[in-house]
Amino acid sequence: MRLRCAVLDDFQGVATTVADWSPVADRVEVVPFREHPASVAELVATVADFDIVVTLRERIAFPAEVFERLPRLRLLVASGMRNSVIDHAAARAHGVTVCGTASSSTPPVELTWALLLGLARGLVEESTALRSGGPWQSTVGADLAGRRLGLLGLGKIGARVARVGLAFDMDVVAWSSNLTGERAAEVGVRRAGSKEELLRESDFVSVHLALGARTRGLLGAPELALMRPDAYLVNTSRAAIVDQEALLAALSAGRIAGAAVDVFDQEPLPADHPMRTAPRLLATPHLGYVSRDNYRRYYGEAVEDIAAFLAGAPVRVLGD
Repeated sequence: MRLRCAVLDDFQGVATTVADWSPVADRVEVVPFREHPASVAELVATVADFDIVVTLRERIAFPAEVFERLPRLRLLVASGMRNSVIDHAAARAHGVTVCGTASSSTPPVELTWALLLGLARGLVEESTALRSGGPWQSTVGADLAGRRLGLLGLGKIGARVARVGLAFDMDVVAWSSNLTGERAAEVGVRRAGSKEELLRESDFVSVHLALGARTRGLLGAPELALMRPDAYLVNTSRAAIVDQEALLAALSAGRIAGAAVDVFDQEPLPADHPMRTAPRLLATPHLGYVSRDNYRRYYGEAVEDIAAFLAGAPVRVLGD
């Protein structure tokens, strides 16, 4: 009898077509799910009869409670090689192998610039007006050349965002708690003297930090108050780095010119959530990793993970 594999959060319905699942087709029945499980109970009910689960990024948590209620589960595959919402110790205790996949930094870099440019030139407002018979030109775009781009984080993604900023002739500065002047110089940018200095003096602020104890809530009401009223904030990293309520308040009061976010405290975002209707906000439904090549990588390597597990030699094992 074939094993059963659930593919969660296949929102676009492409998981079984962007990759070749034939290497495991004779041994595994693959069942994709397009609807997001809204609770632990719904998640357990959805995958209770499956031996393998493929989950997308860090949207669905797998705490000890879930593993306890899924005695049939033997393999959990998560896209990416780092996942903070899986209890790896609990997985091991319940005999579940957890494997990851590669993930490209290119899609989030490109989306960051799509959002920043969309903010700067009022693309959503102008396109909406043009298509609905609204006014012909109603916004005045913000220039990039000669303006300061402040990056919170200068890792793999932040460095690539920086290089694009330099290509736009922007003055690029960066800050994080462990960033050195040498690292900043390697990328061709300047290290800001402090987080506060970066926020006060940047025209555009973009977040590219990993979520952890030091970065959770890093930008709250006091930090957002340091930004100028003509400055913009972009967050394609992790929602919890920016206090969502503080951001909504700053946007509603016009204390910053605008923000663009691709990540939220709750995903998918409820239909009545205030982030859907906030003024001065350009929001996208966590598209940072969503690209054809990245999906081919995710699901292609998920197939490899499953095949290796069935052969008794798991690869890309997480949590060891």
